[in-house]
Amino acid sequence: MNGRAPFLLIDAGNSRVKWALADTHGLFLNNGVFAHTFDAPSVGRGEPARAGDGPVPVPAPAPLLGHHIADEWTDLPAPGGAWISNVAGEAAGERVAALIDAHWPGLPRTFIRACERQCGVVNGYAAPERLGSDRWAGLIGAHAAFPGEPLLIATLGTATTLEALTADGRFVGGMIAPGWSLMMRSLGEHTAQLPTLAADSGRPLAGDTLAHWFADETRQAMTAGSLLAQAGLLERAWRELCRAWGQPVRLVVSGGAASDVAGALDVPHTRHDTLVLSGLARIAAQDSGVART
Repeated sequence: MNGRAPFLLIDAGNSRVKWALADTHGLFLNNGVFAHTFDAPSVGRGEPARAGDGPVPVPAPAPLLGHHIADEWTDLPAPGGAWISNVAGEAAGERVAALIDAHWPGLPRTFIRACERQCGVVNGYAAPERLGSDRWAGLIGAHAAFPGEPLLIATLGTATTLEALTADGRFVGGMIAPGWSLMMRSLGEHTAQLPTLAADSGRPLAGDTLAHWFADETRQAMTAGSLLAQAGLLERAWRELCRAWGQPVRLVVSGGAASDVAGALDVPHTRHDTLVLSGLARIAAQDSGVART
């Protein structure tokens, strides 16, 4: 670490908060994850949902579960600063800041924002500052992880986002769609005879359902349909990008639903679960004037 204090990196997404402590070369020394809220229960957990089942009431959000990481952070070496991507709203940002202050009062922190260019990536958004900080950090992390390659970056969380990144680091644009669990939940909330499913209520798909996709009960039908919608979006976007650029494009898959969606994909892809944190590490190193090799 060359005597330099490590960087605290925080990726506050809509569903959970991922964090890492990284040295000046971007190597993670410690990392973890905690949730914003408890998940809503599914219809009769462990029992098939029926077409006539009504929506299940969704409980009020619980407080940030920061106390779950108190012991983990207590034993960490003091970081030199914190770099934070927060797309979960102002209240979540304040809770994260309070959590940092509880462990390292007065620790310098940077809530990152997208800009026109940074760490070798050029932002092609019409209004660069309007790009989400998580998407921006993920682009930087992906460009560093796969230098010199054209990329389609799929982040599968509450929302599914797709980013097209050229080999020389130009972000040309992207797509945003509802994520897998949001698709399932939306079906229940906006139809009279379908259940409202929690994110984990359809997992795992039964072997026969996974093989044939046509389910014989409502919950699995919703799960399979929403899962194939996710896979179909990624596959079509990848094929269109390969065709438009006239060359192979690496499809990089990350996010909380990556395992499930990747299992349904019928095109080559690469899994990478720390793109945002890796991008934050690059930004932290640049901000700190650390030479990268």
